[in-house]
Parts: sequence; C-alpha cells; structure tokens
Amino acid sequence: MAHIYVYSPSGAVRDRAAFRRGVRCLRTLGHDVEIDPAALAHWQRFAGDDATRLAAIARAVASGADVALTTRGGYGLTRLLPTLSYKTITRAIDRGTRFVGFSDFTALQLALLASTGGVTWAGPALCEGFGARSGDDLPEGPGDASVPSGPDEIMLACFDDLVSGRTEGTGWRLPAADVTALASRRHLAHQATLWGGNLSMLASLLGTPWWPEVNEGVLFLEDVGEHPYRIERLLAQLLYAGVLARQKAILLGSFNDYRLTPHDRGYSLGKAVDWLRGKLKTPVLTKLPFGHVSTKVLLPVGAKVDLLIEGREALVLWGHLLH
Repeated sequence: MAHIYVYSPSGAVRDRAAFRRGVRCLRTLGHDVEIDPAALAHWQRFAGDDATRLAAIARAVASGADVALTTRGGYGLTRLLPTLSYKTITRAIDRGTRFVGFSDFTALQLALLASTGGVTWAGPALCEGFGARSGDDLPEGPGDASVPSGPDEIMLACFDDLVSGRTEGTGWRLPAADVTALASRRHLAHQATLWGGNLSMLASLLGTPWWPEVNEGVLFLEDVGEHPYRIERLLAQLLYAGVLARQKAILLGSFNDYRLTPHDRGYSLGKAVDWLRGKLKTPVLTKLPFGHVSTKVLLPVGAKVDLLIEGREALVLWGHLLH
C-alpha cells in the first residue's frame, strides 16, 4: 500500500519489542516498511549524537517514501533546529512525503511551519502507536479486562485515511459544559491555520526564530506527565504573551500521566481550564482525541481548516488538501 520510512530523530528506542511490534503491524497492514540504518542507535539518551540524527532526518527526506514515521519522541530535536534544512524538507513534502509524529516532533513541525509553511502531520509514532501491546504479546494467564488490545482502531483508521488519500477531517464529542460556554457560536473558524502539538515543546519555542507567528489560527495542545499547575503555568505564558487571544479557537487534547496530591485540595486540570476560560474570549474546547494516549487522530499541522460545532460534535475539516 504505502512506502513507510521509519527513523529516529529524537530519543533512543529503549523498548525494542515495541519497535518490532510496530514494524510487524505496519507490514501486516500491507505497507512496505524501510528502516533507517540508525533507527536503533543510541548515544546518551538520544538516538545517536546530533550528527547521526541529522543524517537520519536527511535520509528520511531523501527516501521518497509516502510516510516518514518517527520511532518515538523523548527529547532531541530542539538541539537540531539551527542545522535542519527546512527548504529541503518542504521540497520532500511537495513531492508527496508526509512526515508523521508527535511529542518531541512538535519542535520540528513548528520550526518548519515558521520557516517555510510546510505542512506535517501530528499523529502516532511507531513504538507507542503501532507497537502497542496486545493480549497476544503477554504471558498466558487469567483473563484481565485491563489487558491492552494492541494498536487503537481509530488511530489505525485515521492513518489508513492518510495513506490512501481519503483524509478530510476529524470530529469528536464535546462535554456539555463546552457547548454551554460557546452559547450560540457554531462556525468558529474558516480557513484558519491549524497548529500546535505538545504544550511544553511549543512554549519552549516562544521568542526563538522557530516560533510560527500564527494569528487567527486553531491551536491544539496536549502534554504528558505534567501536573495541572504546570499545565496552567505554560498556558499562562502563552496567555500573557498574547498568543491565545489571537487564535480563533484552542483545542485541548489529552493531559495525562500525572498524580494529584492532598496538597491540591480540589485543584485539578478542570479548574485550570476554568481559570483559562475566565481570562479569554477565545473558545476553549476539550477532549480532542490526541496526545500520549492510544486513541489518537491525525492532524495536519500548518493546513487551513474549518472548525464547526454541530450539536455536541466538534468538526475540524481540511478536505481541500486533496484538491
């Protein structure tokens, strides 16, 4: 079906079983998987030193693949931003290669958007997405409802839409409180730039040459392992810098893998979102199925989108990319 080039631009792959499962999954789906020679390299915490990872990105760019897929996130791309050839990456995109990743990959996506306007895709990485464990990968034993079921079906369907050229948009059900906060507003954005990704990575680029100056855009955000007060602090940074007020809408995905403590005394992520809404006229929508979670849609970073509300359904549409 598709030629997929797998490479490691960020952190070292520590879970080689997940790597093997991911490759096996993609090949079972009928894809031609090409593995970069340094995909399993490691140096300190990185997938090779800076020169090794730059060379891996260059090979992915030159591969002519339909999809260039990262193995994982972690950290590492920030170190490479001054050295990357954004025009070369954009030429590869124009020739048909779709670059897919998330988490640390946000740094490259936003730097590319700032430099050339190139469109990339926020979506799964090989190990955490396609390499998710299923019951077949676990030792035999008593049944357990918590046993993972392998790669998420919605994520797989979205990826299939991408590689087959059918992707036109995504949607999800909003909490009732979100709809109430919108009042009668239904068409929130028309041909607005969709941008964002990992909140920590995005905020770290503010004030640098790789910050995309997107006004009247649709900003989506997610993060992992950050307590709600840290999430609020990062959102406050974007708020006080004027970034959030200049958007048509803010979409909040998953913020998971943190632990509340007795010290919080009722403070929660929901309270942080309430605080943010109280400071903004810009609509804030939650529950976007994106982040460090199994169920993950694919989103075109840098593309023009429409954002509509139909009942309790939020719809982000980009069908024009096919024409």
